[in-house]
Amino acid sequence: MSTEKTPATHPLINKRKLEARRRVLRSIILGVAVLGISSVGYIPVARAWRVRMRPPGALEESDFLSSCIKCGQCVQVCPVQAIKLDDIDQGFGIGVPYIDSRSQACDFSCDAVQCILACPTGSLVYDKPGFMLTRSEMRVANPPILLAKEKSPEPTLNLKERTGLAVLARPEKCLARQGKGIKGAARGQAFEGTMRFMEVDRWKPIPLRDHPYDLELCDLCVRTCPIKGAISLESVVENGVTIKTPVVHEPCVGCGVCEMVCPPEPAAIVVEARKGWSA
Repeated sequence: MSTEKTPATHPLINKRKLEARRRVLRSIILGVAVLGISSVGYIPVARAWRVRMRPPGALEESDFLSSCIKCGQCVQVCPVQAIKLDDIDQGFGIGVPYIDSRSQACDFSCDAVQCILACPTGSLVYDKPGFMLTRSEMRVANPPILLAKEKSPEPTLNLKERTGLAVLARPEKCLARQGKGIKGAARGQAFEGTMRFMEVDRWKPIPLRDHPYDLELCDLCVRTCPIKGAISLESVVENGVTIKTPVVHEPCVGCGVCEMVCPPEPAAIVVEARKGWSA
């Protein structure tokens, strides 16, 4: 009986088929890897168009991104560590300073706004050069009065523009509008944010959890706001019922303290980055 193998089962043919399959698999794997790497590169670029809350005195976004050298000096001088640097997933914004108000707001504990003084490139400024874009709605009508300095000879902050504007984004979450109070830590004992309290220490920010409240009606966004006249709790009539509601006013500079202290999750009041004032 013949022992000669048929062409279909010849070892050489099987080897070639196996190598062909391997080449196909390698091509598929490499293709998937290339697409994956490309998408990873695209995602941060796409996400970079989402405007972040920048530190006080920041230029308009395009000017800010083009002038910031990502040195981190503003991060180092912030007394409440409100300023962070964006990670790789932010594309064009990688290494650029931003503020996440919900986690840690700028409460102007440094008074003189040290981040502006520390910036070596003019990405953060008190006064913009005349040739740079300035949107009228970003300008504050008068120098903001810092409540912590209200009795000082010079109580104002030397800021000409706001970085954003507080907005009651989720009115249904607002405790004041519900007629509810707050007892205990505003954000719970696990929250690590800090801020300065005049009645505790004018110069030393303390953890928010170490300053409990016992209020019949929540007004934390008003009583913790560091800027005079930026927000108030006012009576309004809705559906024939009088309720209290937070109202944001023109002096608001977008510091984010109201968003940080707001007890509900998610916050009822938030700061929209680069949003200007419109009467």
